Amino acid sequence: MSKTYSISELASEFDLTTRSIRFYEDQELLHPTRRGQTRVYSSKDRVRLKLTIRGKRLGFSLAEIRELFELWDETRSGSKKQLHLMLSKIAERRAALDQQMKDITMVQLELESAEIRCRQALEELIEKEPQEKQNEDERTGLSDKASTSSSATMH
Repeated sequence: MSKTYSISELASEFDLTTRSIRFYEDQELLHPTRRGQTRVYSSKDRVRLKLTIRGKRLGFSLAEIRELFELWDETRSGSKKQLHLMLSKIAERRAALDQQMKDITMVQLELESAEIRCRQALEELIEKEPQEKQNEDERTGLSDKASTSSSATMH
């Protein structure tokens, strides 16, 4: 007799919640049998869960994972069709990741450029500060002298 697993055993083994496993079941990725209210998972379900987790990590959608499982189930031993589909999905994922890497590189360059411009503008402001303060002091000094002289003439 083949080994069976409870939902809590699988959840513990793969560090998932039981809710996640039930969700994968709802998505028709797993097909446990039932003993009353209890779900009983086969070795096949365990492998499918492991492959689902791996597929998700690689960026495959649950629909894509289900499609691969369906092709496997058609022949019970896999098929050229399944392998071709898998290779196609890998190529698509690789192309998407390559594009994301290019996009990330572009964003990093844009951030670097923005940072350089901000630092230069800040340096220019800091350099102008002493001159602006001196100009302000001179203006304030002149206006104080002007108010002092006008108040002196009034007395």
